Order: sequence, then structure tokens, then C-alpha cells
Amino acid sequence: MPLFILLLEDKEKSWSKCNLCKRERRKMWGVIRQKMSTGSSSVLVLGQRIRPAACAFRNYSSPAKEINVREALNSALDEEMSADPTVFLMGEEVGEYQGAYKISKGLLDKYGPERVLDTPITEAGFTGIGVGAAYHGLKPVVEFMTFNFSMQAIDHIINSAAKSNYMSAGQLSVPIVFRGPNGAAAGVGAQHSQCYASWYASCPGLKVVAPYSSEDARGLLKAAIRDPDPVVVLENELLYGESFPVSAEVLDSSFCLPIGKAKIEREGKDVTITAFSKMVGYAIKAAEILAKEGISAEVINLRSIRPLDRATINASVRKTNRLVTVEEGFPQHGVGAEICTSVIEDSFGYLDAPVERIAGADVPMPYAANLERLAVPQIEDIVRAAKRACYRAESVASTA
Repeated sequence: MPLFILLLEDKEKSWSKCNLCKRERRKMWGVIRQKMSTGSSSVLVLGQRIRPAACAFRNYSSPAKEINVREALNSALDEEMSADPTVFLMGEEVGEYQGAYKISKGLLDKYGPERVLDTPITEAGFTGIGVGAAYHGLKPVVEFMTFNFSMQAIDHIINSAAKSNYMSAGQLSVPIVFRGPNGAAAGVGAQHSQCYASWYASCPGLKVVAPYSSEDARGLLKAAIRDPDPVVVLENELLYGESFPVSAEVLDSSFCLPIGKAKIEREGKDVTITAFSKMVGYAIKAAEILAKEGISAEVINLRSIRPLDRATINASVRKTNRLVTVEEGFPQHGVGAEICTSVIEDSFGYLDAPVERIAGADVPMPYAANLERLAVPQIEDIVRAAKRACYRAESVASTA
């Protein structure tokens, strides 16, 4: 009996503990078993050679067309599944419904239910199956409808996926991707709005990326799928429909971006602004406003949260002598706090002003629209912080 079937039988026991529809479980189990028994599945071929991640280190130039982030993610999945038969997608509504956000549109028709697996509503169950499949050489892409739901599966992500390579003395690789929308959306309340960047970035063994543009989305998802280690891909629901210019290089099937390398979106000389995901767009707009007032801001798109590109950040701060960090997550123990520490440790002597941290409010996300806007960073918050750093506005202490 194939190892993947044995794995599924293992996980079937854990599913029985969940309050799930037995018919739904049996249906999914039957489809997978049927496909396996007929030998029609190419994804379940073990022992395949892992394709090297040949990543492009160049930024795009001479834009050829525009695509939105949803299309970028969809094309990345399609190309990687086409190139490597061990790659498969699993999650809630990824197949028949083509994804809650249509990221997997067309993939079920193209690759079939043996490689695009609709799962029951049990994150712990299907994440455990994905990790077990990765143990045996497959490359699962596990989609969470929102990363808030990944809390149901965090034991598998942290203890089963992130730590296994170390605990096996390097004998066991876990080439798995966990992806889905992260952070605040709009009007979905506290339990669907949290940013998990700092949560997962604090764990050794995981790599964590957060795309902003269509180039980021294509390049980072491709790199994540090709990586031999578990990678968390934190997308943003509000960016899915946003379009960005891309070059022919970015659209090439061999394109991917290096994990651990930030991108300078806008060069400047007066203040450094770091951001990731949706906040990159806010930082760029803030920089445009600051330019009209004679302040030249350098905007760094982090792209990778773990590993963090400390070299690029510190090199920028040594040039501008000022730093503003921006993130949607909670301020305590956040990504911005880690960046500030890195700069204090490596470039303290270059700072001409206190570091400014912009983050979400230290409260659960309110549901009311007016309170929600106050709870997440806005462009004007970044502008004010940059001005304070440049001594162009009253300090927080003087206005208190």
C-alpha cells in the first residue's frame, strides 16, 4: 500500500475526534483512495528529485503589462504544479469552488481532484496530512482561508513541520508551504483580522514571507514551493485585486525571488521607512507626501520576515540616519521591534533621532468601521512619524 495512503489512514483517526460530517470525511477519503488505486495520480509519486530553486536576484524593469496579485499567485501555483508532479494543493474550497478568493481558479479542471484536494473544515486534520506528505517527499501547498484559522493547526506547523529537520539531525526535510490571507481585511472583526507575521517569524525552522506586489507574489510563492523547508506565505486579502506592472522576466516560468532579501522600493536620503505586505503601499504614498515637503524617504519592502534582511536595513539607516518601521500587527514583540533592535545593535552610532515604530493598536480589532480605521496604521501616521524623526514636527512628548 502506498505510503500516502498509510499516512491518510493515520490522520483519519484524528479526524474522528472533530465535529465533522462523517459523510464529508468518507467522500474525500474515497476520492483520494480511488485515485490512488487506479494509479492516475502523478502527484503521489515518491522519491522525485527536488528541483533546484533558481531564483532571480534582479528587480523588474521596463514593465510589459499589469496583472493583479490574485493572477500572480494563480499563475505561480499553475506553473509550479506543471513543472513538478509532487506539488499539490489542499485546503477548504480550493477545488470545486476554485478558492475562497479564486486563487486556485482553473487548477481543479487542469490537474484533477488528486492534486487539488477539497478538505473538510478541519485545519488540524488537513495540515497534519500535508506535513506527513512532505515527510515522504511530496510538496504540499496548504491553503488557510485566513491565517486566523491556522491557530487550529499551529501544533503541526510549529512542532511537526518547523522542528523536524533539526530534530532528525538534517535527515528529514519538510518541503511544505502554508499560505493564505493574513492581517486586517475590512469589517471582519477581531477573530479574522490578526497579523501573524511576528508569531511565525519567532520560530526557528520556519521561513516567513509577505508579498506586496504582483512581482512579490509570483516570485516569493515560487521560491516557497521550491524550498526544501517549511515556508509561511502571508498574503493580504485587500491586495488580491490590486494590479501592478510586471516585466517579461517576472512572467517567465523560471522566475522566482530569493527568500531573505528585501527590496528598496524608493530611494531616499533623509529617513528610512520599512514595511511589508499592504503597508508597503502606504509607506510609498507617505514618501510621496513627504517629498512635497522636502523630505526624501527611502522605502524598504521587507518581502521576507524570516530570515530578515538586516544588511539592507542597516545599510539604509547608515545612509539616512533615521528609521521608521511600519506594520499592521500588535506593537509588543512585533516585527518593528526586531528591526529596531537590529539597528540599535549594529548601527546605533549612525542614528540622529529616536527610532519611530508605527503599528496596529494594542487592542483586539474593533468591528465598527470608524474604530477599525483608528486601530490600523494610516498614511498620515507614517508621515507624522517621519517628520518627527526629521525634527520637522512636534515630538510625541511635547504634545502629550
